[in-house]
Amino acid sequence: MSFSSITKNELSRLDIENECCALAELASIIRTSGTIQIGSNNRVILKLSTENAAIARRIFTLIKRLYDTDINVVVKKNKQLKKNNNYLVIINDREMTKKILKDIGFLIDSKNGHYSANYKVSKELIENRCCRRAYIRGAFLGGGSINNPEKAYHMEFVTNSEDYGKELVRIINSFGLNAKIVVRKESYVVYIKEGEQISDILNIMGAHQALLKFEDIRVLKDVRNNVNRLVNCETANLNKIIDASLRQVENIEYIDSKIGLEKLPENLQEVALLRLKHREASLKELGQMLNPPVGKSGINHRFRRIDDIADKLRRKES
Repeated sequence: MSFSSITKNELSRLDIENECCALAELASIIRTSGTIQIGSNNRVILKLSTENAAIARRIFTLIKRLYDTDINVVVKKNKQLKKNNNYLVIINDREMTKKILKDIGFLIDSKNGHYSANYKVSKELIENRCCRRAYIRGAFLGGGSINNPEKAYHMEFVTNSEDYGKELVRIINSFGLNAKIVVRKESYVVYIKEGEQISDILNIMGAHQALLKFEDIRVLKDVRNNVNRLVNCETANLNKIIDASLRQVENIEYIDSKIGLEKLPENLQEVALLRLKHREASLKELGQMLNPPVGKSGINHRFRRIDDIADKLRRKES
C-alpha cells in the first residue's frame, strides 16, 4: 500500500468532531472529487468518486451525519490497467443535491431564479481553525496525494479550477505554510515540496500516525545524507593530501637527484626528509613531528619554497 493510501485510510477513520467541521470536510471533498449531473426533467444528481473504500465510507458517513437523504453506493471495476474498484457515492434527490451545494457555497441564487457556480470558498465554512483543518483534510481525501518520503518530499492537491486552487492555497498558507500552485495539463495543482512543511500539514489534517512514519523516514534520510556528506568531504580531503604528497615527493626527489638535499636550508631539509619518510601524513601531522612543532601554515610555506626550488631547477634544465 502506498504512503498516500496509508495516510488517507488514517484520515478516513478520524472521529467527526462536530457538524461545522463535517460540512467543511464534505465541502472540500465535493469540490475535488464531485460531479454534478443534470438529467431529464431538470433532474440533478451529485456523484462523488473515489478508488479508496475507506474514503467512500467517510463520504457516506459525513452525508448521513449532516442530511437525512437516501444515498446510493455503486462499485465499478476500472477498465484501466490497475483495474481497481471505483466507488461512486450518489445522491439522486434533486432538492437535497441543491441544498448540499448551497450549504457548501457552490451554488448561488441569482435574481432570475437560476443558480450560478461559485469557486470561492465560503468564509462562514472555514471561519474556525478546526474547520480549516477539516477543509484541508477533505481536499486531500478528495484530490490529494503524497509521495513516498523515502523517494521525494512532495504533496499535492489537484483541482480543475484556478480560482478554487488559489483559494485552497490561501487556506493552507493561513497555517504559516508555503503552498504554491502550478498548471499541469488541464488541472491546477496545489503543491508543497519541503519535508518540514509536509510534516506540518500532516499534523494539521490529523494524520498523526503517518506523520510519525514520515518523520522517522526523514530523520533516517537526514542522517544518511549527513554521513554521505562527511564521507565525501573526508574522501575529498584525503585525495587532496595524496595529490599534494605525490607532488611534494616528486619535487623532493628531483631536487635530490640534481643538487642533493644537503644543499637545502636546514628547515627545508628537515621537512623534506619527513615527507619522504611519512608520505601519507597531512601537513598538520608533519608539523607535529618537528621539534619544536610547526603549524600547518608554516609547513605549507616550507613546501612552497621546495616547489619553487624544483621549478627553478627544471627551468634551468630546459
